[in-house]
Amino acid sequence: MKKLLLLTFLYFGITVSAQIQPRLQRIDSLLTYLELNNKFMGSLAIREEDKLVFSKGYGYSDINSKSKANNETKYKIGSITKTFTAVIIMQLVEEKKLKLDTKLSTFYPKVKNADKITIEELLHHRTGIPDYINQDSITSEELKAPDLKEVVFNKITNYDSLFEPDSKFQYSNSNYYLLGGIIEQLTKKSYAENIEKRIIKKIGLKNTLYPTQGARITNNESFSYLYNGSEWEQAEEWKNDIAYAAGEVVSNPTDLTQFIYALFQGKLVKKTSLEQMTTMKDSYGKALIQFPFGERRFYGHTGGIESFRSNVGYYPSEQLGVSLIVNGENFNRNDIMIGILSIYYKIPFPFPSFKKINQELINKYSGTYASKDIPLKITIFEKEGELLAQATGQSSFPLTLKDEKTFIFAQAGIEIVFGDNSFILHQGGGKFMFEKEK
Repeated sequence: MKKLLLLTFLYFGITVSAQIQPRLQRIDSLLTYLELNNKFMGSLAIREEDKLVFSKGYGYSDINSKSKANNETKYKIGSITKTFTAVIIMQLVEEKKLKLDTKLSTFYPKVKNADKITIEELLHHRTGIPDYINQDSITSEELKAPDLKEVVFNKITNYDSLFEPDSKFQYSNSNYYLLGGIIEQLTKKSYAENIEKRIIKKIGLKNTLYPTQGARITNNESFSYLYNGSEWEQAEEWKNDIAYAAGEVVSNPTDLTQFIYALFQGKLVKKTSLEQMTTMKDSYGKALIQFPFGERRFYGHTGGIESFRSNVGYYPSEQLGVSLIVNGENFNRNDIMIGILSIYYKIPFPFPSFKKINQELINKYSGTYASKDIPLKITIFEKEGELLAQATGQSSFPLTLKDEKTFIFAQAGIEIVFGDNSFILHQGGGKFMFEKEK
């Protein structure tokens, strides 16, 4: 019996080489097309081993001054900072200045359950400490404090525990804020100095820093933006040290692919440390996450701060790295990465149409369809002016307009071609006829 596979993939990764310039050109065309339609601003970098094969900025880093993004434009990377923090922690472990089973009480004895929480549990988000960003708020008065970090540390200290340490995973920025403080206590140097010495200078990063207020112009740092329906509006900036070791680092895709390559090549930590970092507990390692694309598994992290959105991934088997940072988002980032991947792997991917599907077509195609080939029904329906499809027992998925008869779901390599009260579904070389039920 034929089997229809409706696969959904998380975004990440792309493999490239100097021999496939047409693919790179089409990727560039996709991102340019999104930029020209006010759907995207940001930068992409693709690295094969230690060779940078694609790097380009799109849109503006500063709309007010009409400054265009370029290969050296820097962006806030949000929670990818956590991977930098974890690397420094593992270096300190290798230097025997710290142990993974060291208790948090050694450094912050007043935090609830500090005598039970270990460094390893902080790294894996298994502490029960509430998230000071997403589960709490920093008041305007607190923002005026001369030492914002001290304010945040005090907030974390006063939280009640959400669960017993190591009983489950729950993402919390507080864990990495504390790790930043531990780094400073152990080294007697600031977190920024540790980033500079232990990572930036060690592997020669040129566009990575821990930011200081007022340095944006000289450092070519970007603002982030929101689209209001007619134009880009600058997002409110966070005060330095709000995110700290959990999300404050500034970098760009070129440096991030160099960083993740260096990490997996043993230039930052030993092989044994890397193995620990890539060991998943409830789908989270030591500041590394797995991102699947088909049979491939990329390692990396994502980030979000202000209106910046970032990701970096690395596929060890092929020594391939990719990083996308968005500073203006008006289109689903997942779909952008799916587009990049689909173009590379020659999966059908039409550039998205930004014209609304007319109501006549929606009415014509909506309904439930059955197939004689497979025991599966697919319902086509409208949601907010778009067509979606949902197979029996599966989640719905969006249909991207290619032409008046053809729609694509690129993540699963699906193409649907409508006829009169029927459609043909193409996937993985298979061809399945569906008839509309009356």
